[in-house]
Amino acid sequence: MVINFLEDADGSRCTLSFEEADGWLRATWRGHVDAAEAMRGAENYLAQSGPFHCPYLLNDNLALQGSWFDSIEWLERAWLPQALQRGLRYVAHVVQADTRTDILTLSFPAPLVGVLELQLFHHMVEAEEWLRTCQQLA
Repeated sequence: MVINFLEDADGSRCTLSFEEADGWLRATWRGHVDAAEAMRGAENYLAQSGPFHCPYLLNDNLALQGSWFDSIEWLERAWLPQALQRGLRYVAHVVQADTRTDILTLSFPAPLVGVLELQLFHHMVEAEEWLRTCQQLA
């Protein structure tokens, strides 16, 4: 079920959906997303995810192009505490296909250990399998 769809003038977009059969939220990013657009998409997650109280997020960056959002500090300082308040505990982050890396290849600080599990993936199937394993263990 699509919760929200943000599209920029250049056709890039972020779609937030709740996948009922899988029991997780999915943020799907497409095109060339600049910093302002990335922040809007991240803030959209905060605004729209609350009613779902879902601890699982599949962050799909496979179809991103070019450089992406580079503010890990903003994510840690502003976004993450709010996401944790909304119940986020597991993030399967699929890196963009054209670079195979992104800013989340950096480590989160030690205080998040035991609070949030973040795993990076190159393939969607592996990310989905990991989230299913997390659900089984919870």
